[in-house]
Amino acid sequence: MVLAAGGTHGASETQRALEQLVQAYWFPLYAYARRLGETPAAAEDIVQGFLTRLLDKQDLARVDPAKGRFRSFLLASLKHFLANERSKARALKRGGGKVIALDAMAAEARYAVEPAHEMTPERLFDRRWALAVLDQVLARLREEYNAAGKGKLFDGIKDCLTPDRAGARYAELGERMGMNEGAIRVAVHRLRRRYRDLLRKEISQTVETPEQVAEEITYLLKCL
Repeated sequence: MVLAAGGTHGASETQRALEQLVQAYWFPLYAYARRLGETPAAAEDIVQGFLTRLLDKQDLARVDPAKGRFRSFLLASLKHFLANERSKARALKRGGGKVIALDAMAAEARYAVEPAHEMTPERLFDRRWALAVLDQVLARLREEYNAAGKGKLFDGIKDCLTPDRAGARYAELGERMGMNEGAIRVAVHRLRRRYRDLLRKEISQTVETPEQVAEEITYLLKCL
């Protein structure tokens, strides 16, 4: 996905990949800027300008997957952008004329519930990146179940993705959904297995090797 966003494929695929990256991962950048002490409006301007620069300068085309995780590249690039912007009074304010849809009001509401402010900006960025990854995976899992006509089943058992939320609830869920306990257990097992597969697939799009996939998952889960 990162390489597609960098323009290694056709224009339409590049645009789709870039939109996916922006929509999935702009909020960690916003949270990072806010934790640095920027106001909500300034943080939005920073993210708009930074993403516009990625597009205009074709920085994604120069991403080398051998150099590590896209998460690390993105944060390092934002830090470099901020250093430059502080000497230019944010000449790319609000995207410099390009429209990159960011829901700033929703972003500030999400930021308001962040942990105590002793968490460093870098740590908060990683935590928000981890949550964004999990949100992406859950959304894709929901789409698959809806497409298969199993949206009701997904809504009924999605809380069981967390092991401590299942257990004795299987019988209760089965009764509520008109399924026996054994069928619910099988459905939950399949849900968790597919969730793990999608999580690995999502992570694999932003790292280079299978070994990095496992390392990245372990690290991001620690960030939650």
